Amino acid sequence: MILDMGKKSLQILRSAAAALLIGVIVGAIDAVFGRGLLAITDFRTEHFKYLIPFLPVAGLLIVWLYRSFSELSQKGMTLVLETGQGRRDDIPLLMAPLVLVTTWITHLFGGSAGREGVAVQIGAVVSYRVEQKFHLCDDEKKMLITGMAAGFGGLFQTPLAAAFFAVEVITAGRMEYESLGCALLSAYTASQTSHFLGLEKFAVPVKGSLKLTDIRVLLPVLVLGIAFGLTGRLFAVLLKWAKEKMAKTFTNPYIRIGLTAIPLVLLLVLFHMGRYSGLGTNLIDAAFHGGTIHSYDWIVKLILTVLTLCIGFQGGEVTPLFSMGASLGIVLGSLLGLPGVVCAALGYAAVFGGATNTLIAPMLIGLEVFGVQNALAFVIVCSVAYIVNGNRSIYTAQQIAGETKRNVCP
Repeated sequence: MILDMGKKSLQILRSAAAALLIGVIVGAIDAVFGRGLLAITDFRTEHFKYLIPFLPVAGLLIVWLYRSFSELSQKGMTLVLETGQGRRDDIPLLMAPLVLVTTWITHLFGGSAGREGVAVQIGAVVSYRVEQKFHLCDDEKKMLITGMAAGFGGLFQTPLAAAFFAVEVITAGRMEYESLGCALLSAYTASQTSHFLGLEKFAVPVKGSLKLTDIRVLLPVLVLGIAFGLTGRLFAVLLKWAKEKMAKTFTNPYIRIGLTAIPLVLLLVLFHMGRYSGLGTNLIDAAFHGGTIHSYDWIVKLILTVLTLCIGFQGGEVTPLFSMGASLGIVLGSLLGLPGVVCAALGYAAVFGGATNTLIAPMLIGLEVFGVQNALAFVIVCSVAYIVNGNRSIYTAQQIAGETKRNVCP
């Protein structure tokens, strides 16, 4: 018995050491990636009209890079989830540098995309390779989840949300609790590392709270949950449909991205000259700092992000989802008679949850970014959004607990 306890204690220490190592490595990479992306965003904003015409050429370069070095890596998050589910044995090492560079290219030339998928993929690659080389944990799935948490946590510096995102996203409705400790440790380490290296956290302490004991407040909050859940569901369903449609219509990836990027360029120029390019942080900033939010911002950002990603450009979906939720929250807040900034915060979290089919992570990201004053409102809105979502997800490889095959989006 004492020998078994000693072995268990040693295994815990080895797992913790692996989590710390992964957190430091991934946090450092996140800092380089994140700071590079911010610099690229500033440069593109200043020189948008000169860069945007070259978006189709940039798309051709992205396709060439993947086809020349690792075409399999283009599957991105699908590879990560399938590995976590035991349906795949390996993640290509080249996936990390490829997704980093191609995402920078997408943002430099004006594509509408995010960044979190990049960080999560990088974290998964690093953790998988660390475990393969050093066998610190002897549990590849646990280390994969640890890396995913580090990637998310290092980029957004929300370690609680990052850890729970990693343990609940692989299989909806089933939490990988045995991996939670390592996920928390790696996410916190990555968060501190990236912050130490100069990557700033986005946080907006929201003053004031909603009085949910008042039925006149509670009912509009429930309406918000429904609206945000439907928005996340719309994005997930539309993205899946658009990817399948584009793949069938243009079987050659060079033609698909080179040809379709031309109308994408025109749309990005016509709609306020690049307002919807990049991450969408400009919309987030406008929502929380008194800037101009148009009633159609959220839907235009949604459509252009779907178009960017479905034809082959690289980047994540989460930050655009944050911007959709925040801008929609401002609009709905004015219609429902609720404080706009509070509704923007609720939308920021709940649309993310509605599109990723996660429940705990969006609640926690709301608390870590906006404070605890509206904790109950975040719980209610994110719960309603999760129910309304109906098990749709931007991650098509995500499984549903108790099902052998995930539901197909209509």
